[in-house]
Formats: sequence, structure tokens, C-alpha cells
Amino acid sequence: MDKEIIVSIKNLTKTFAGHTVLDNLNFDIYKNTITTILGFSGAGKSTLLKHILGLLKPTDGVINVLGKNISKMNSFETREFRQNFGMLFQYAALFDSMTAFENTAFPLREFTKLPEYEIHKRVTELLLSVNLQEIAFNKLPSELSGGMRKRVGLARALALSPQIILYDEPTTGLDPITTRMVNELIKSTALKHKERGLTSIVISHDVRATLEISDYVAFLDHGKIIEYLPALEFANSDNPLVKSFINL
Repeated sequence: MDKEIIVSIKNLTKTFAGHTVLDNLNFDIYKNTITTILGFSGAGKSTLLKHILGLLKPTDGVINVLGKNISKMNSFETREFRQNFGMLFQYAALFDSMTAFENTAFPLREFTKLPEYEIHKRVTELLLSVNLQEIAFNKLPSELSGGMRKRVGLARALALSPQIILYDEPTTGLDPITTRMVNELIKSTALKHKERGLTSIVISHDVRATLEISDYVAFLDHGKIIEYLPALEFANSDNPLVKSFINL
């Protein structure tokens, strides 16, 4: 049976002031998988992520997300459509003045009309699901460890039951123990939400983590996809640049 395509990228090109950042990209991302966009800094990974979110419009080509051309939407349609996404930012990007609980509740209060008791129940479930202890619920981000902030960021990203969750360099700046915890959290989150078909897209330059958690890996270099394979095949790629990157 054919896999269901959740993101379809056709001839995607993006230029800024005559400089090509994304160069004629063609690949699909499948439902219910963890797909990692791997590459050196400056390869165009973040620019690609912004196109998937509809924050940037292509210079040329088409990007369809959940069957819709996101670049053709107006600002209101785009804002509504983004509720299909959850986003875990590089440094969690929590609101400094809000507790862990309030940060997680924010999207529910912003985008739904749920009564407060339902929000309280949902937020409690979310924070427990990412293994945050209740003692930390009412702490500010400054009182949390890096790993705990990631857990809160992930709970917030899952608040609206998104169909796609995006991770932007999720292990950057973390120590090895916390890095492993985050990688396990990505895998366990995908597994917990497998029945409803959650699709995970990870932006990373961490080869080891990529090969441990991913179903598919796309290698982006100077704005071009030079390899896109299931993770096991990617690990054994004959492409010289991929081989050198893996062996760094």
C-alpha cells in the first residue's frame, strides 16, 4: 500500500537578492514517520522549515501541506492552517513570565473556547505525558533545567493535537545526557501518537541522533537535496559528501 504523503515539495526554489538558498527541491514527507532534514549550518534547513510553515513563499515551485498549497493562502487562512502544526523551537522559546503550566495552556486559551477546567485537565495530561513532574508545573522557565524546558516546549507544541510536529535543532547546546533524553522524547512522542498519524519533521546537524530516531533522512547541501533515503539506507550511502558528514 502506498504511503500517504503529508508534505509534497515540487521544484521548490527560493532566492534572496539573487542568492539561491533552496535550489529546485523535490521530495515528499510521509504520514506517521519521523523525517530529518540533515545538513551543515547554512545549508538552507531553516529556510525550508519556514516554507513548510508558510512563513516564506517560494520564488518558484510548489509546496503542498496536507493536500493544500500553503503559499496560496491569505494571512487569515495561514493562521488557521498553522493549528495543524506543533513547533518545538531550538531553545524551547517559552514565555519567560509564564509558568510551565501557563506556557502549555497558552495555545488552548488562544485558539480554543474550552472552559478553564478542561484546559487544566488537558494541560496536566500533556505535561505528565512528556514526563514532567507536577512539582515543576508552577515553575518559571528560569527555574527549569534545559531538559525540562524542552519537555514543556513539547507539551505546548502538542496542545492543539497537531498533525505535524516540527523540531528545530532540538539538541543544540544540550549536554550528552539531556541530548539523549530529548531524542528519546521525540521517539516516544511519535509512538504515543502513532494511531492518529502524527508526522514528525526534524531539522538537525546531529548525525548520530538522526540515525537513531529517524525513519527517513534528507541531506541538504547548498540548497540542494543530495540524498533522501530511509535511515538505514542513508547510513550506508555511497554518496561521498554524505559519507564524510556521517564520519565527522
